[in-house]
Amino acid sequence: MSTKLFGLKNCDTCKKALKDLEASGAAPEFVDIRAEADLKTLLPRWIAAAGEKLINRSSATWRALSDADKARATGASLEGLLLGHPTLIKRPVIETGGDILIGWTAETKARIG
Repeated sequence: MSTKLFGLKNCDTCKKALKDLEASGAAPEFVDIRAEADLKTLLPRWIAAAGEKLINRSSATWRALSDADKARATGASLEGLLLGHPTLIKRPVIETGGDILIGWTAETKARIG
């Protein structure tokens, strides 16, 4: 089963997740969401799996958005907002098998094994 970890190279949470996965014997492929990921293809699947949970509302990018842009963080406008601001994506996004997992949480760790 292949595992892909989508994140940012300088994100501490992504670094921790990558380190933990490698320590458990997994060999995840790291994909930088700004430089390497095809977000036009990935975002529809991620949004279908996680919806608005895909937004990192504690990020500096979120705090810097206008109220009008924050209002676009729902429904059909969500994809456009995330395409325009990829750092709004909660990290890491992990694809393993058929699962799409958001964030490096206890739930994510339990599902990966």
